[in-house]
Amino acid sequence: MKEIVVAGGCFWGVEEFYRRAKGIVSTQVGYAQGHKDNATYQEVCASTTGHTEVVKLTYDENIISLEKVLELLFRIIDPTTLNRQGNDIGPQYRSGVYYFSSEDKDIITEYIAAQQPRYEKKIRVEVEPVGLFVKAEDYHQLYLIKNPGGYCHVNMGLLKPEEKK
Repeated sequence: MKEIVVAGGCFWGVEEFYRRAKGIVSTQVGYAQGHKDNATYQEVCASTTGHTEVVKLTYDENIISLEKVLELLFRIIDPTTLNRQGNDIGPQYRSGVYYFSSEDKDIITEYIAAQQPRYEKKIRVEVEPVGLFVKAEDYHQLYLIKNPGGYCHVNMGLLKPEEKK
């Protein structure tokens, strides 16, 4: 099993999209890359902690590759926007990929470099080692399962039938 942390706007939809994908073993929403231990949702939304909303993914690399994880992220975000995805605006909604190993960093940077020619604007996806990670409050975990009518900027239909669990 491997882990990677991704950010693509509001974490509710990002988590649900990945939760449905083959090879994703578990998801956990949280806040990363900030400077405050035990940051709360209200503090993150107030843009006072430096955190972004993220989803920590545990995945089976025998079923889904890191490149495929990245492909799925790029499918649901606009990688050229800064501090925004859909209607979500602010630094807590910036997009990023946060890694645990330098091997993963190389894969991520190569993937993004290969994608850049597909976009007129510069790709703005943050690529950094995982910094401070704070698990989000329990009510945010699997939010769209608990609240099926909840807000979501992610189009779940972008997950192809052969990619679903």
